[in-house]
Amino acid sequence: MLIFLDTADINSIKKGIEYYPIAGVTTNPTIIARENKDYVELLKDIGGVIGKDKMLHIQVLGTTAENIVKEANFIKDSIGGNIYIKIPVIKEGIKAIKILKKKGFNITATAIFTPQQALVAALAGADFVAPYVNRLDNISGDGVNVIREIKKLFDIYKLNTKILAASFKNVEQVHKSSLEGAHAVTLSLEVLENLLYHPLTDSSIKTFIEDWETTYNQTEFIK
Repeated sequence: MLIFLDTADINSIKKGIEYYPIAGVTTNPTIIARENKDYVELLKDIGGVIGKDKMLHIQVLGTTAENIVKEANFIKDSIGGNIYIKIPVIKEGIKAIKILKKKGFNITATAIFTPQQALVAALAGADFVAPYVNRLDNISGDGVNVIREIKKLFDIYKLNTKILAASFKNVEQVHKSSLEGAHAVTLSLEVLENLLYHPLTDSSIKTFIEDWETTYNQTEFIK
């Protein structure tokens, strides 16, 4: 399982990298625009924080294969690092995936809502496919079931493409996606931190410290 931070906020990324086993950062045009900064400099800053080995997923805006390829080359030349080009699974996007894979690009197929979209993208050469869990749930769909069926298809056809589950609002969605075999999840820092939270964990720690203090009149192990 790989854990990504789904943000372009530098402070959140610094905190995430400091505390958690982060494999990289995913972004999209909305996330980047939210920061209201020069996007090239912002992405370079993110790359500087996460280092050259961790993955940085950056989404194109083009809706034709020609423009998608141009943008991918611009991203690669301007940002550098371990870049994955995020491409929506429209017809022109699939064409662009085929072109860019021949050129050696890393590809994440995104805006996926059906298992067949994921299968086509994988067959075209995508390294990751990113199904949107919460967005499906919001329209009475079943995001976790889509992950389940994508995993089944990939296993049947022995595809190496990884499932990068996205669009989460709560821990239960992350948990169920993990149980269905998602290879990776991308989360806000808030949802990531909630993965660790449980009131019984906090109360257990409090009891341990109180018991130790009662006997040894100190709150740590060091004398």
